[in-house]
Amino acid sequence: NINKNLLKDSKKISPQKRKKLANYIKKNSTYSIGKASIKEIEKLNILQATLLSMKRAINNLKDKPNIVLIDGNHAPKNLSYQYRTIVQGDEKIPAISAASIIAKVARDRYITRLAKNYIPYGWHTNFGYGTKKHLNAINKFGVTKHHRKSFKPVHNILLGKKK
Repeated sequence: NINKNLLKDSKKISPQKRKKLANYIKKNSTYSIGKASIKEIEKLNILQATLLSMKRAINNLKDKPNIVLIDGNHAPKNLSYQYRTIVQGDEKIPAISAASIIAKVARDRYITRLAKNYIPYGWHTNFGYGTKKHLNAINKFGVTKHHRKSFKPVHNILLGKKK
């Protein structure tokens, strides 16, 4: 059993502790990770693509849930399961915290792999978030196929505006 005090918002846990927790959670639970492509994010918007990813993860679970607990106040459309949305669920509900930790570690691993081919963008340290260094790199080296062109700072750079 894991100490429930360790389970909280994944962004409030150090990367090393987050990885250890994710490994423990994955070994001791049923989980699934859903993804959306850049094209889907651009077409749908980030919220709808997140909900699509969530639905994919839920539908791919090996063990079917009695109820799905969802962080926030939005749920995927046409879910085949009973669900409950919980604002700040990753702070309140250990199962949501655990899912948040697994998702964050998976995303960080993905970005770290990408970073090896995009050193100037600093993804190995900023994990793709719009830091000043990252935006400066986009200005200098351009937008990659991994950037969301509808994300306002990237969109503005493409239009020739600075930040």
